[in-house]
Amino acid sequence: MDDSAFDEFGQYGDISVKLSDDHVAVVEIHRPPHNFFDLDLIDGLVAAFGDLDAEDGCRASLLCAEGKNFCAGAQFGSDGRRGGEITATNDDGSPRHLYDAAFDLFSKHKPVVAAIQGAAVGGGLGVACFPDFRVAAPEARFTANFARLGFHHGFGLTVTLPLLVGQQRALELLYTGRRVKGDEAVEIGLADKLVPLDKLRTAAYELAAEIAGSAPLAVESIRNTMRGHLPDAIKAATDNEKAEQDRLRTTNDWREGVNAMNERRTPDFTRS
Repeated sequence: MDDSAFDEFGQYGDISVKLSDDHVAVVEIHRPPHNFFDLDLIDGLVAAFGDLDAEDGCRASLLCAEGKNFCAGAQFGSDGRRGGEITATNDDGSPRHLYDAAFDLFSKHKPVVAAIQGAAVGGGLGVACFPDFRVAAPEARFTANFARLGFHHGFGLTVTLPLLVGQQRALELLYTGRRVKGDEAVEIGLADKLVPLDKLRTAAYELAAEIAGSAPLAVESIRNTMRGHLPDAIKAATDNEKAEQDRLRTTNDWREGVNAMNERRTPDFTRS
């Protein structure tokens, strides 16, 4: 990737966007080293990809992240509270939740390729499952660790995870919360290509550029046929995911799961 071939397109909070001469946008998250997310970050992605949808010079995007990890999900304190806000108020006074932003993100129209280095954990796995393709390094770690926290999964993984790995594998990953490294991720369909870490962005960019070389109206039409059902499915899934997360957040097991994670020990769940 030659930086001289890119023009600055926009800045959306902690999200930067550059656009290349070959119709590929590079959308980068800047919250190193772990890129924990909150509503502001996801809304930044929504705004960035919305503007790229309206930009004729963009035909495909590369989603990447600065730092050690792609996205380590939400950061939790010892009291179980997130490190960033997941709710806000719209201009008309109506409430806005993180999962409203997830719905908006899945409603975008142009193809996206993600470069996954390090961890894509919890809600960060949900963010990693938004793009059309994932190029992973061997050091990548995909983890649906919700049950290990005493929690219900979220960010639409009810829909996206089974589409990628199948229903039974999705159940295994959600029930156990085990880590999947880059090579296994490719084997089970969670990632599409495995490349060395030092070639990760280049390989992901090349895939996006290959897509951008196809007729854009045709690609967007095909994408709508193949993925156009996702926004409504994500809305229904996240409505249920939010309700279950709110319910389980009141339990002792949730507090124990978060404390055990922060203290790096095995949790002692009590089904209470």
